[in-house]
Amino acid sequence: MITGIVVALHQELGTLTTQKIVKGQCVFLTKTLVLVYSGAGESNAEASAKLLIAQGATRLISWGCAGALSAGLQSGDLVLADTLITAEGETITVNADWHQHVKAVLEKLACESKFALRCGVLLESKTLVSTSHDKQHKHQQTKAIALDMESVAIAKVAQHHALPFLAIRAIADPVTMDLPKAVSHALNEQGDVQLGKLLKYLLWHPSESKGLLILGQQFNAAKHTLKLVAKELEQLITPKTA
Repeated sequence: MITGIVVALHQELGTLTTQKIVKGQCVFLTKTLVLVYSGAGESNAEASAKLLIAQGATRLISWGCAGALSAGLQSGDLVLADTLITAEGETITVNADWHQHVKAVLEKLACESKFALRCGVLLESKTLVSTSHDKQHKHQQTKAIALDMESVAIAKVAQHHALPFLAIRAIADPVTMDLPKAVSHALNEQGDVQLGKLLKYLLWHPSESKGLLILGQQFNAAKHTLKLVAKELEQLITPKTA
């Protein structure tokens, strides 16, 4: 049984491997674990999930960071989605047996490592949700506790092929935070931050620097949690039944 992991961002990739991987490339970390660096967004995630299946993956994981929608989540908390909601409002459930196994492993890890683990609804976003107001509104609409841009696309591919799927996401920005405008200004269509555009924006808007520093700290907290979870990957991918 081969487990495939989709990782959207280069920074998230570093929580799983130190290997240099180009976007769209699959790399086997072990005989039973294959990783692909997808790039951000729905289409990249869908293509990468299909690529993993072509490489023999029989289960899929969406791995990386997420934005909080629930006030109870802080940077560095971990979300193990039990349900996903598409941007159109449709519901996708994860594999119950695998979810229960992973939840048990992560509950023990969370207790030992002192981070919070939450199971709940993960919402799909087609675009960057940057303001606290918009995040709170989405929570009120859907009751989702977090959101990202890739998990639903991966889940749909898994569902189409009747394969188990899980989403493991660490919280970066809490619901109370407005993302710095410099971030959305510097992002390209692939979800990558263009350094030149970022620096130029900061030159004209130096007050944005503080927000970027805070966001960097929050992102590092999320990555720290993901690195802790990565150490338990072998346990996560070997459930009794999937």
